Amino acid sequence: METSSDRFVRQQELVPQERLAELKASVIGVGAIGRQVAIQLAAIGVRRLQLVDFDRVDLTNVTTQGYRARDVGRLKVEATAEAVREIDEEIELELVNDRYRPRLAVGEAVFGCVDSIAARGAIWRSVGRDCGFWADGRMRGEVIRVLAAADEASRRHYGTTLFTQEEAQAGSCTSRSTIYAAGVAAGLMVHQFARWLRNTPTESDSSLNLLAAELTVESAS
Repeated sequence: METSSDRFVRQQELVPQERLAELKASVIGVGAIGRQVAIQLAAIGVRRLQLVDFDRVDLTNVTTQGYRARDVGRLKVEATAEAVREIDEEIELELVNDRYRPRLAVGEAVFGCVDSIAARGAIWRSVGRDCGFWADGRMRGEVIRVLAAADEASRRHYGTTLFTQEEAQAGSCTSRSTIYAAGVAAGLMVHQFARWLRNTPTESDSSLNLLAAELTVESAS
């Protein structure tokens, strides 16, 4: 009979389970990218997971965010929690049905999956210097950008990417989105998390244009 530890055997050299056992991961925003991040974190074995979102599932979210038809009208944190528990019923979940507030205690690893530059900036100013690992996923159509900050150089670089809302394009960054692009973005974020768990330097700024098949990777220095 297989045990729960057996399911991690194929990733054991890539994702240190002992590190995962020690930390809490926070996913702020469980929309297009954040829901996929939460599901992937549960799959790789995160033991404590905090989900933060104020919104409810609407019909378009079935197409672009991977929610199920029966989820329409439900709180996103509750629908995502159900999907997570279907992967691992023993995972410890903390559901926050609200926008991020500075008083909220987040985990050592934080995944910023909100859809406005102003919200990113506010969250970063609150937790960016305190968390051990930070990842931010941005997406417009088939263009993806993933930023990771886990040391002083990458934190400095991340600050330079927080342009003002007036400089941003009209509409939220997920106003044009697809489930496949969101899945790729989430995978890149969780990959950087796995690198951090292994004490391998993270890549501070990765951009992928799916349409043009172009990948650009930068490491802060």
